[in-house]
Amino acid sequence: MNHRFERDTCIAGIGQSAIGRRLGRSALELTTQACLVAIADAGLDRADIDGLVSYPGGEAALTHGYGGPPPASVQDALRLELDWFMGAAELPGQLGAVVAACLAVSGGLARNVLVYRTVTESSAQGEAGRGGVLPGAGAAAGISYWSAPFGAVSAVNWLAQVAARHFHVYGTTREQLGALAITQRANAALNPLAPLRTPFGMDEYLAARMISTPLGLLDCDLPVDGATALVVSHVERAADLPRPPVFIEAVGTAMRGRPSWDQYRDMTSMAAAGAAEHLWRRTDLRPADVQLSQLYDGFSILALVWLEALGFCKPGEGGPFIGDGDRISLTGELPLNTGGGQLSGGRLHGYGHIHEACLQLRGAAGARQVRRAAGAPPKVAVVSNGGGPIAGCLLLTNERP
Repeated sequence: MNHRFERDTCIAGIGQSAIGRRLGRSALELTTQACLVAIADAGLDRADIDGLVSYPGGEAALTHGYGGPPPASVQDALRLELDWFMGAAELPGQLGAVVAACLAVSGGLARNVLVYRTVTESSAQGEAGRGGVLPGAGAAAGISYWSAPFGAVSAVNWLAQVAARHFHVYGTTREQLGALAITQRANAALNPLAPLRTPFGMDEYLAARMISTPLGLLDCDLPVDGATALVVSHVERAADLPRPPVFIEAVGTAMRGRPSWDQYRDMTSMAAAGAAEHLWRRTDLRPADVQLSQLYDGFSILALVWLEALGFCKPGEGGPFIGDGDRISLTGELPLNTGGGQLSGGRLHGYGHIHEACLQLRGAAGARQVRRAAGAPPKVAVVSNGGGPIAGCLLLTNERP
């Protein structure tokens, strides 16, 4: 196999800001808080940071609280002296910023790259909810030009088509999606940072109001305000870190088929299939080696799609794989979204998943810590992001295979 750039790198530090509903704090304040925590966690000073990258970056990202401040604003706020920086929306899913950081470190452009992702969607929506940030009448553009006339104005409408197709082709049920949501809420109950921590059962799940058939309220992730940051460093620093390093074994960045929400060749798999296939081509590890999964769950159906795409079960078997939730619980065969995921931990656009995976691989997740053989923390974790028209995934380890 050719040289794999990601193996030149490690995640040296992680940090998060306060996370919650309508915090009323600026995106820049949340970002700097998370970044300073990550820098300290990596045993570094601001002067050691010579790279900076974010998804999506750019002033337009601030619209509706979807993205945090652009790299130039963070560079100025933290007084960083940078050799390399980047902010771009057209990356392989939100995790593309991490991939870009690895490329910069491997290529010698920087030694310690600060990666951040910030959202203030909860404050931006305010009391109006999702409707407060959706385009008004006559404002349709891009995909909305074709979907808005049919009332499909939000991602929940577009992903409901994926769920409906999966139900139709494979017999997947709402109860199976419900078991996933219920299990993730049980995990969130052990996470003091999760905004939603009150457990619920199947009756409550099924009784929740329908949002876009067959997806109900508890199938949808929670808009929050918050920032996550991590430091990607050269692997040569691994032995000197104050915390256990997390190694990046492989990345999946491929785009296959049409980059579309509703014209994809296989509406039951979407872009996750190409990214997952690419991930496994870049490593000798296999799905059976994975002991922990942090799978994108903007909506419950996406986590199920990722289970199949990543090869933990065959296409169409995601529902039975989830079953009653035991297999994906903290003590199950493949613990899933152990911090509560985005359904209960808040929509941090996949970066909360990276943070949680690092805590778990370090053995530092507290009451929700997954234990494997001999009580040790898991050794291999997979993190995925996106799954609509774009997607990306990472394979992380706490030691080099």
